[in-house]
Amino acid sequence: MRVSRAQAEANRETVINVASRLFREHGFDGIGLKDLMKGAGLTQGGFYKQFESKDDLAALASRRALESATRRWSSVAASSADPIQGIIDLYLSAGHRGEIGDGCPLVALGSDAARQSEDVRKPFEDGIKAHLQVLSELLPATDSRETRTQKAEVMLALMVGAVTLSRIVTDETLAERLLETAAAEARRVATAEATE
Repeated sequence: MRVSRAQAEANRETVINVASRLFREHGFDGIGLKDLMKGAGLTQGGFYKQFESKDDLAALASRRALESATRRWSSVAASSADPIQGIIDLYLSAGHRGEIGDGCPLVALGSDAARQSEDVRKPFEDGIKAHLQVLSELLPATDSRETRTQKAEVMLALMVGAVTLSRIVTDETLAERLLETAAAEARRVATAEATE
């Protein structure tokens, strides 16, 4: 049975959204096309009518996940009395630590993405730049642009690393301590006086 163009586009969007979550849960190589399509409520037969390859889907799903993550940061910043603190509290929380399928794709797929094609890595680079821009724009305007950029880079690396490590360890106390220590250090970096 032939589906309408509108239904085909809706199916494609569903597959991208489902793949975005399932890739974060299982990794790019941890789930096959059959299970990706099943997760979207579709059969594997329609995959190649919608996507060139699994790599194509991985790039689209990664872009979707990273854009969503950046919007989430912007939304939290806009609704917080202290925007930087709001992002730190959201990101370096036990809730985010446990949010594997819907959490930060940099944490869930970062090392996996490094081994993928340039087409799959590009959305991650764009997402990293977008996250850095959000942070940089929220840092004190009294800092030079270069200082804000450097602080944003340190903060992002620190926060992604802390959540990654907290997901690896099985010791809950250590996991919490990693998040808390990183949160304190991220706050310190954000408010530190620039050194000339």
